[in-house]
Parts: sequence; C-alpha cells; structure tokens
Amino acid sequence: MELNTLRDEARDLLDETVALRRTLHRWPELGNELPVTRETVLGALEGLPLQVTLHETTSGIAAVLDGGKPGPTVLLRGDMDALPLKEDTDLDFESATEGQMHACGHDTHTAMLVGAAKLLSSRRADIPGRVLFMFQPGEEGHGGARFMLDEGLLDLAPKADGTASPVTGAYALHITSNLPTGWIATKGGSIMASADTMLITVTGRGGHASQPHHALDPIPIACEIVQAMQMMVTRTIDVFDPSVVTVGRITAGTTNNVIPETAEILGTIRAISEATRNKVRDGIRRVAEGVAAAHDAQVAVEFSDGYPVTANDAGAADFALNVVNEIIGKNNTVRLPNPVMGAEDFSYVLNRVPGAMLFLGGTGADRNPATAAPNHSNRVLFDEEAMVNGMAVYSAMALRHLVGAPT
Repeated sequence: MELNTLRDEARDLLDETVALRRTLHRWPELGNELPVTRETVLGALEGLPLQVTLHETTSGIAAVLDGGKPGPTVLLRGDMDALPLKEDTDLDFESATEGQMHACGHDTHTAMLVGAAKLLSSRRADIPGRVLFMFQPGEEGHGGARFMLDEGLLDLAPKADGTASPVTGAYALHITSNLPTGWIATKGGSIMASADTMLITVTGRGGHASQPHHALDPIPIACEIVQAMQMMVTRTIDVFDPSVVTVGRITAGTTNNVIPETAEILGTIRAISEATRNKVRDGIRRVAEGVAAAHDAQVAVEFSDGYPVTANDAGAADFALNVVNEIIGKNNTVRLPNPVMGAEDFSYVLNRVPGAMLFLGGTGADRNPATAAPNHSNRVLFDEEAMVNGMAVYSAMALRHLVGAPT
C-alpha cells in the first residue's frame, strides 16, 4: 500500500487538527472522568465510518474502523487527560481551568489520533482488517488503560463479514520537548520505567526537644534510612539494569521544641526490569528494618504498585522505525540508546499485545530542545507543526501493520 501521499494529506488536515488541539488545551480535565473532553472528541469524529463504544468505568472511547477486506486489527492509542498544575505559557489558548493544564501534550495526541482516523477512513475500502482507535483517559497516574482493558477493549467481535480480526499490534506516539519538531525516537525492549510508591513510617517515642535521651527521635533515623537507601541502590543494583529511588517528602513533627513520635518517608521507585523492580523493593525493606532495629525503633514499609515497565516488542519497534524512515526520512529518526525513566500506562496494553511506543519531537527550530521547558512543566510549549508527522506516522504504522504485521 503506497504511503507517499500521507504527509501531504496530513498537512491538509493541520488547520482543523490545530483547532481541535487548542480547544482541548483550553479546557483540560483530570483523571478518568473527562466529560467535556469526550464530547469534544466525539464531535470531531462525527461523520466518520466508525463503530464507537463509550466505556462506562471511565470516559474512554473505543472507535473501530472496519476495513473493506479481511484481516487483523491494529490498535492506535491517544491519551486525553491533563495535569494538576497552573499554566504559565501566555498562549492565546492557555488553560481556562484553574490549576489544570495539558503539560504533557495529551491534547496533541488526541488531536493527532482524530486526524489519523480521518486519514484512514478515506482509505477504508483498501484496508485489510480493522483499526481500533483508543482514546484513553487517566494516563497521569490513574490507570485509564487498565480500566479500558478490563472493560473489554481488546475483546472485539468478528468483522462484519464473519472473519476473525484479533488485535495483533498496538502503537502509541508521545510528544516530547526533548526532541526537535518532527523527529521520532524509539527502541526495542524496555523504553520506559515502572513507577511504584514507597511509604516508610518510622515510630519512636515523642518527648521534649531539650531531652532527646528521654525520647526516641524518629527524624534522624528516617534521615539515616534515606541515606542508606541511596547507598543500597548504587552498591547493589547493576548500572546496566538501573533503578532510581527518590524521596519526595519527609514528614515529621509539629513545632520546634517537640520530638515527634513518627516520621514518614514518601518516595518513588523506578526500574526498567521486573527483576530490578523486585530487588529494589527487597533492598528498601531490608535497609529500613535494619536501620530502625539498630536504633530500637519500629518501622513499617509499604509499597503501592504503579505502572509496570513499558516494554516495546523488538520486532514492532524495528518495524515502526522502518515505517518512520519511509514517511519522514532516516535523518529524522533516532534509535534510543537507553530507556526513559518516566512511566506510562500504555505498558498495560503492551503486556497484552506486541507493539511499540514512539517519541515525537515537539520543539520548533526557534528553541533548543536541550534547554526547552520539559514535559510536565507549567511553561512547556509544543510545536503544532509536529502533528503533521504524528498523523502521518500513526496512519502509516496502521496500514503497514495490516498488510504485513511484524514478526
């Protein structure tokens, strides 16, 4: 199937895609319930030959394009939720919702996926199989992908002609300010980390600050645990299978002259393999219990599972890079040498279906990606020109997958 006109067709859609992106940007919503966003997306999809399913446990939308020929189904994901921070970009379409902002580019993902639905709908008769457009809420820590999977996202009925059409591949784009506009990067294997939360509570005995020998101060014990955890990571974890343990908050005490009874340590654990993920948890528990025991204090260590490791299928990642080379040229593609330590709930999809996540450059030529405000910054800016390549690559990956899925 020829793809050489896709970028030109995507450019023809840019104005309406920009308009959709700006509407989404101006009215961001958080979490899994995105009523305004869902209605906006449904309005943008109106008139396309899609079978739309509205998910009930979230504001997720599953839209299926049934091609004119037998074949499998390929999934394309776009996340829709925003972040809880105050925007400070001075854009004309800056967020109108106080304390909420599309600071990770999900507005561009959603708009690009709508654009891809339009591009692919125009080729419907020639598509051998189906395309499942996954408009997903709750990526920013709310597990929207998992809820959509639990609700049967992948449980598709046969095609209208009665032929089976299982989901055999899944692809997602994520815009980033760390790459120039239009560049695309990915790799096989682990591409993003797992993200778990740890909460360590140290319990001593409260008392007067002037008489620490009559109390058991949990604060220095907590500090010692933090230091020991960092040493544990550097001395026991393979640098080629790394982990990051970061303490984001230590909470203790109420005033200057009281030794509190408890101190809490709250932090995040990142890893790029399940083996390291488990090893670090074991190490944290061992260190915390050992340090506390040395001071005759009590300690409770709790872990909350976050997103698992996002692991690209090696064949799917190579396939995707080949498609990108064909669409936008080899000079604009990058095979990443290392994973990114951020986390993604597209990991849940890739645990079920072979596929790949790719990063789309979104920093224009007037700015330096090395110094541009990063994703999740209240000042981050994304070049809307990047959406041309995004729409084209989404569409091309789907078409190429359906005529010859990666092995």
